[in-house]
Amino acid sequence: MTEDRQENVGANGPSVGGGSRAALLKRLVPAVVLAFGLVAFFALGLDEYASFEALAKNRQWLISAVSDHAVLSALIFFLFYATMIAFSIPGGAVMSVAGGFLFGQWFGLIYNVSAATLGATILFLAAKWAVGDVLRKRAGKWLQRMEQGFRENAFSYLLALRLVPAFPFWAVNLAPALLGVRLSTYVLATFVGIIPGGFVFTTFGAGIGGILDAGGQISVTAILTPQIITALIGLAVLALMPAAYRKYKSRA
Repeated sequence: MTEDRQENVGANGPSVGGGSRAALLKRLVPAVVLAFGLVAFFALGLDEYASFEALAKNRQWLISAVSDHAVLSALIFFLFYATMIAFSIPGGAVMSVAGGFLFGQWFGLIYNVSAATLGATILFLAAKWAVGDVLRKRAGKWLQRMEQGFRENAFSYLLALRLVPAFPFWAVNLAPALLGVRLSTYVLATFVGIIPGGFVFTTFGAGIGGILDAGGQISVTAILTPQIITALIGLAVLALMPAAYRKYKSRA
């Protein structure tokens, strides 16, 4: 009986270890794919096409493509934008300006916000699937306290982070996944939070034809003027008001 039991334990041991390793590798697949895509993007020199210079250089060809194949062009633009966000590829500002330039202010805004939200959601799910649970289990009390605060006021916190352009978009995509934010809260706060900034970039893009014809240069600093930044920060402060009120009420 003892020998049989030891044989069973010995037989089950390697299978359990192998199963856990296989499960770990399976969890890491999305993160590895996204990291490989980011490296490949720069290795192939595709970053040269995600620039304001490339937009200005190829604008006539892009306008003709949209005019001849409106639906297909919109679909390709949407998928390309979402893929860039999912792989954390720099160039979201360029894509938002291009959306307004190619599809107009309102259709461009719809495509920009929807594609950015989809890409951010894909990255969120990949990070949550790969390392979210593992990191939270091994993290210290500081992350646990931060996670608790994020869960209590996740929508307000995330909305404020989306509104302020000072925070990198990819970092704001990853942090909620590591802090246990619900998917529904993440998607809603992301969609609503990027509308004001998306409106600014898309509206600018819809009017860059005259700037390019006059030989002017396009840059982020020309879009995010001090007045625009102040307005976005003001919206972020308003987004934090519910969380601040709850904290004040709980202390009172």
